Amino acid sequence: MGMALFETKVRQVGTSLGVLLPGNIVEANKLSRGEIVQITILKKDHKLIDKLFGSATGVKPYKRDRNDRVL
Repeated sequence: MGMALFETKVRQVGTSLGVLLPGNIVEANKLSRGEIVQITILKKDHKLIDKLFGSATGVKPYKRDRNDRVL
């Protein structure tokens, strides 16, 4: 069983919402119509990413000191 991470857009399908699987994902995982798959939802949330990892704004560029090199 393969695992793939990719981005796709949620679309209106009748009165429901759906996602399309890219062809290369279908081929790589040998998926066929009617097959049951499990999907995990990871909603892209840039605010959460900044909160977890911090924002790089205002950070001075790293300057390497030459005497820290190992010869």
